[in-house]
Amino acid sequence: QWQLVESGGGSVQAGGSLRLTCSSTGDALDSVCMAWFRQRAGKERERVASIFNDGQQPDSINYAKFVNGRATISKAYSRYRWYLELNSLNAEDTAMYYCAVDFDWRKCYFGSTTTEFEIWGQGTQVSVTV
Repeated sequence: QWQLVESGGGSVQAGGSLRLTCSSTGDALDSVCMAWFRQRAGKERERVASIFNDGQQPDSINYAKFVNGRATISKAYSRYRWYLELNSLNAEDTAMYYCAVDFDWRKCYFGSTTTEFEIWGQGTQVSVTV
């Protein structure tokens, strides 16, 4: 049984950085698609980044266009804990950030933006103050 818990959110000044962590109780040993999403107030949920690892290097990583180099997704060697480093934050980055996992690795295909993931965390709030 998979359960995801986000942590690391909080309030940060514009231009600052945060590192979000997704902690998972998953015990699957095969490859999965791990992702981060955000949902700004009054807007639809959108994918920030995804990472897929099949045991080889480098990991397959995709970012949303709006990231523009300001985020880095990574994972622990266990593959069941992953991170999102946010930097150069601005007010538009204020959102609830969610981690999610899907067991269909095709969800991590390059260019995929689907929000239809199987397992979700509860979210962690990121608030950027100006």
